[in-house]
Amino acid sequence: MSASGGSKAIVAAFLANLGIAIAKFVAWALSGSASMLAEAIHSVADSGNQLLLMLGGRKAKRSADREHPFGYGRERYVYAFVVSIILFSVGGLFAIYEGIDKLTHPHALDPVWWWLPLVVLVIAIGLESFSLRTAVKESNLVRTKGQSWVSFVRRAKAPELPVVLLEDIGALTGLTFALLGVGLTIITGNSVFDAIGTLAIGILLVLIAVILGIETKRACSSAKARTRPIST
Repeated sequence: MSASGGSKAIVAAFLANLGIAIAKFVAWALSGSASMLAEAIHSVADSGNQLLLMLGGRKAKRSADREHPFGYGRERYVYAFVVSIILFSVGGLFAIYEGIDKLTHPHALDPVWWWLPLVVLVIAIGLESFSLRTAVKESNLVRTKGQSWVSFVRRAKAPELPVVLLEDIGALTGLTFALLGVGLTIITGNSVFDAIGTLAIGILLVLIAVILGIETKRACSSAKARTRPIST
């Protein structure tokens, strides 16, 4: 982790997700696309996650005291774990619910604003790509030479960058699902594709949340072991 604790990557991801969330809500309100609503909630959850990561990073920098002789470094893992729970509950489960509801109660996209989701999704893919590029650049400052990305995510001493990396990859994948769902709905006129895209986004978010939770717990256990006093 860089001296800034990956703050550039976190800030870039926050700004990208906040702007994208607003655009997605507008596109959903005008077009009626379920995929856009799922993606909007996804972006809101991600924006909150970045705020939590920044808060956890600030708290982790506090100096050691009598109650915490080894410092507050492990607090960042608590916030990273909360991030995974939010991504699971707010993002994934809501998207799955919305997808099921759209399958059981299908409705067509607004004939006037059908193009808006496509424009928003393409712009969002560009912004998320920039956010991912920033996270990759920050990660390369601390990733050892020859270390795989899987190994980096699993063995990083601080959780912020792995969390942002997984979120950005998940966001780009989710945007691709949404683009396919909306695009096929526009081409065929069948809103089932929009619902399927929404379900795919929800399942993806749940999988990422599970991975984040497992890896954060493992990293926290490793950090605890490193700070445990040696018995004599």
